[in-house]
Amino acid sequence: MPLGTLDRDPPAFFRQGPSALSKLAVCSAMALFLMVADARFQVMQPMRAFFGTVLYPMQWLALQPVHLVQSVSGYLVSVGSAESAKERAQAQLSLQSLRANQVEQLLLENQRLRQLLDLRARLPVDGVAAQVLYDAADPYTRKVIIDKGMLHQVALGSPVLDASGVLGQVTRLYPLVSEVTLITDRDHAVPVLNTRTGARGVAFGDTATHADAMELRFMAANADVVVGDLLTTSGVDGVYPPGLPVARVEKVERRVDAMFARIYCVPVALVAGASHVVVLAPGNASIAPRPEPQLAPAAKPSRSRDLK
Repeated sequence: MPLGTLDRDPPAFFRQGPSALSKLAVCSAMALFLMVADARFQVMQPMRAFFGTVLYPMQWLALQPVHLVQSVSGYLVSVGSAESAKERAQAQLSLQSLRANQVEQLLLENQRLRQLLDLRARLPVDGVAAQVLYDAADPYTRKVIIDKGMLHQVALGSPVLDASGVLGQVTRLYPLVSEVTLITDRDHAVPVLNTRTGARGVAFGDTATHADAMELRFMAANADVVVGDLLTTSGVDGVYPPGLPVARVEKVERRVDAMFARIYCVPVALVAGASHVVVLAPGNASIAPRPEPQLAPAAKPSRSRDLK
């Protein structure tokens, strides 16, 4: 056989190409180059947009069962929550109707008793709505700034309430804003009344246990105070109107070697997150001033001194 007719290509078994390591290095370099080029110059953006447009109908079809299941489950949850909310609203409406009827009867009885005992009626209190702007800059006090001041007829010492109860008292006035000291401040005190027993006391701000806490101090170790008692304003200070919710007893510690019990309370008002408040006129503005003491008449000179 002449040599010219022989196949010069080696068989497939003996054919050798680039090694696997070389192919890996070339592919890695190309991938790195494409990533850098795409990050820098967005060279793959047209291709990405093209494939995204082409694949969008398939993605939409694939997501339809998921959206259907989500919509059905959301509808069922909303129906269930609406039914439960309706039941709660009806129960609350029935309770409020019962309480309204009781309140009307109690108001009538209260009016008759006051007329019978010739007691003065409760003082009318006016209020001004305000908004909490920000907390005071001093981190060692519990104070907030509201957007009402002297130009809005806010007086020094005015009580401040939120939707739940007593929040604090106006302690500094400016023309357009006011500074409110919260009831949890360590220098603030509120005369309170235990609605269960009728015992009066004084609740102080207490930041030793946690940031928003109060302490009912100077109560005897055997005082009838239990966890859950509601404390309201007693009105004896002439600042806070009586009957406003202040705090609820959280913990009572009685020790044999101590004369007073340690009573920790939690404010009813949203002390840490109140945004809208009502500023009341101070109660002492409607109370008659205290009568001035009468001076004792001068002693008459004795007759013996006149004879001299």
